[in-house]
Amino acid sequence: MNEFALIETYFNWSGSNLVNLGIGDDCAIIDIDANYQLVTSVDTLIEGVHFPINTSASDIAYKSLAVNLSDLAAMGARAKYFTLALTLPDINKKWLSQFSASLKSLADEFDIVLVGGDTTKGALSITINVTGVVEKNKALLRSSAQVGDLIFVSNTIGDAAYAWKQLQDKKTPSEYVINQFNRPKPQLFLGQKLSGIANACIDISDGLEQDLIHILTRSSVGASINLNDIPLGNEVKVYIKKTNDWCLILAGGDDYELCFTVPVKNMDLLKALQNKNNVTVTQIGVINNSMALTKIGSFDKQCCSYQHF
Repeated sequence: MNEFALIETYFNWSGSNLVNLGIGDDCAIIDIDANYQLVTSVDTLIEGVHFPINTSASDIAYKSLAVNLSDLAAMGARAKYFTLALTLPDINKKWLSQFSASLKSLADEFDIVLVGGDTTKGALSITINVTGVVEKNKALLRSSAQVGDLIFVSNTIGDAAYAWKQLQDKKTPSEYVINQFNRPKPQLFLGQKLSGIANACIDISDGLEQDLIHILTRSSVGASINLNDIPLGNEVKVYIKKTNDWCLILAGGDDYELCFTVPVKNMDLLKALQNKNNVTVTQIGVINNSMALTKIGSFDKQCCSYQHF
């Protein structure tokens, strides 16, 4: 049983009439008044699983908040506040000072406020619950892709996975790719601007293939993507040319970029968004009615994205 089946089987309860959207998307949506809805999400990062044991306190703090902000970005929401549950093996004032300063810096950058939480003793782990707001019925969902939509991703894919592979291979990643791994940039601005342009959206956390399939499953559609259209950073391009290891790109994860679908009629709006705001997005495929994901390119290996169980 994987994590998704576990959640669906044991914890997908029916909610109250205030819950507009519960389990199954990047965030839950809760009605608060006639004009706005709350969106909320929670993630836990564990030492040795989500970040290497020797990762700095500053990088841990940044990533812990950034990955949660990425969920808000996928919904097109504005960040408002968050809570922090911090489990520590001991009290290390230097570590805590660095962690706190980095967390506050990122929170200030995205205008989100820490409002509470919990601390306990144990193996190092960080749990953050973020809450944002979105205009009523304007949230971007996984379930709204339509046949004929074009599929896009933001920026480049695979840099963080390449950094993680190098760490596993006992190599030293470049400053650029390790920063992509430790300090992903939440795409909140893009997510908000995609409201009214995109039909469906998800953030890429567990791997492009698996996360795109979440959209296909929730929307009851299929898709085809062209591997050669996926935007890659320079180091990853070299790696792919040498190895043809597309599983790194499709299943590596930790990108925290957005994957979204846009109807053809909205392409002028998307192009205007790109030109006006210097936003980088790339078309990689199209939604169809096949109920499956087809990958075009010289690679037919089955890839396995990260699973918690």
